[in-house]
Order: sequence, then structure tokens, then C-alpha cells
Amino acid sequence: MPDDKNISKSSADNNAPLGNTSVVRVSAPATVANLVCGFDILGMALNDPQDLMEVRLLAEPVIKIKHADDYDLPVEPERNVAGAALIALQEAYEKKVGFEVLVNKSIKPGSGLGSSAASSAGAVVAANYLLGNIFSKPDLVRFAMNGEKVASGVKHADNLAPCIYGGITLIRSILPLDIIPLSAPPLHVTVVHPQIEVKTSDARQILRKEVQLKSAIMQWGNIAGLVTGLLKNDYELIGRSLEDVIIEPVRSILIPGFDEVKINSKEAGALGGGISGSGPSIFMLSKEEETARKVETIMKNVFQKIGVEFRTYVTFINQTGVKLMPGE
Repeated sequence: MPDDKNISKSSADNNAPLGNTSVVRVSAPATVANLVCGFDILGMALNDPQDLMEVRLLAEPVIKIKHADDYDLPVEPERNVAGAALIALQEAYEKKVGFEVLVNKSIKPGSGLGSSAASSAGAVVAANYLLGNIFSKPDLVRFAMNGEKVASGVKHADNLAPCIYGGITLIRSILPLDIIPLSAPPLHVTVVHPQIEVKTSDARQILRKEVQLKSAIMQWGNIAGLVTGLLKNDYELIGRSLEDVIIEPVRSILIPGFDEVKINSKEAGALGGGISGSGPSIFMLSKEEETARKVETIMKNVFQKIGVEFRTYVTFINQTGVKLMPGE
């Protein structure tokens, strides 16, 4: 990202049509979608890693995408997740304005940590700020869902909602959009990101199209138990409910070392966990930081043994979502 001294304000920017600010920088957090049993309806924001974005307001109705990272993502707005989200916002705004976006990603695409959601959400939150915060959070989620469609072929909000709202969110419905922020007790989150790619679109293709009733009943019980455990600060109930009998058995075959990480982490005292989004990242929740650190060691040992490069994070729930960088 450019240094602060290179970020101009509207007093020196004749291209800014509105307000006193023509450029803003934001950080957009990684997210864990599904939370094991809540496929497409539960999500959680992480404090680490985070993407950094700079968005500039333009008088001409164009969208320009630039990258300050090495991921070689598309710059055409229609093919870029941030661009697609901004196009939707632009169409909903009553005046003709444009945006220039500079993205510096720390959340690797295809990691299962909400990389596309971070770009989509960060772009629309920043743009909304530049326009005077005229759109609501549900509006921003709807705009950003167009970016998720570019990434996966499907409009979903389980990463976007926590990225914009912060914390843990329940998406009761997409049509109409109904997002419920959930309270939760303090939780430590350990994540391992094997340096392989699992595309969300591919991970969706392998899922079964029909589910047996007995499996659905078990899954509904786990979802209800997890939400109740979060709201009641019941760590034991949270742990009992972090089980997936529908999605995880299919997707886990794409992730080397998954079973060993999960079994050994729970034996070390973790409450539970599973695949982060579509993978390949794996997350585990712990009540104590000491346990979360033990889980990190377990994750490192597993992937060192099987010879797959990886990154780990020991972090916690991000309660703010996308936020303005200091100085804005």
C-alpha cells in the first residue's frame, strides 16, 4: 500500500465531486464461513489476517482496479470481485460517480478464509463512506454479493455478513436478506492454511444435491445447538454442536491431514472446528489461549509431516468488520 504521505485528500484533489474526503483506506478481515454445521448461513470474522484497500472517489462514472500484491487477479471490473460489488453500488446511487480501488491482499485467494468477501466488502464499505454512508449494512451486503457471484458462481453472504457487521452472524434468509448478529463468549481461533488451492466453485460441485432426512435432522440440531451455545456462553454446548454430517465428509477429502488435525486438536482440549468455508484452511475454536497455541503446534506438526507448506494464525473474533484505517 502507498505510504500516508502519498494519500491525498480532497483539498488537493480536483477530481472529488462530493464532501471533504475523496480517498479512504480500510482493512477487511478474513472470515470463517459455515462454522462447521451452518453451511451458507453462519460466518465469523477473524482479527487476522486482513486485506488493506484504498478507494478513491472519481467524478467520472468509471471503476478502476489496481493491485499492490502478486496474485495477478483480474482488473476488469466485471471480472473482479471488488469491481462487481462497486458496479452494483454504482447502479443504486442516484448520481454518476466512479471509484479507483487499490487492493493489497494478505488473504490468499482460494484459502477458504473469505478472500473474495474481504475485497467485495472492503470496496463497498469504503465507497459508502466516501458517499456519506447513505447505504445500510444490508444494502452493502447485497452489493457485495455480486462479487461473490463472480468468485463462486453463487450469491452467498456467509462470509460477507461477518466481514461487514463484525463478529458472528446468522443469515436466516437471502431472499429477502435477513442477517442476525450473534453474541458469543470469548473464543480463541487457530487456523492452518495449507498452501494449496480449493476453489469455492469446485468445492460446491462435489456436494450431494439431496440429503437424507435423518442427516438433515442431525444438522438442524447442531445448528440450533451452536447458536444457543453462543448466545448462552455455553462452551460445552458449542463443542458438542460443532459437527457436520452433510458437507464436511465430502469436502474433507480435498484437504490432506484434515482428520488428523481435527482429532488431535480436540484431544488437546479444543472445543471443535472443521473446514473454513470451502477449504483448504482448517479452523479450531478454544476457550483458552494456551489451548489454541497447543492446537497450532499440532497443525504445524501434521503438515510438516506430510510435506505440505502452510501458514498458521492464532487469533480471535473480529468484532468490528471492515474498518477505516487510522488517520481517516
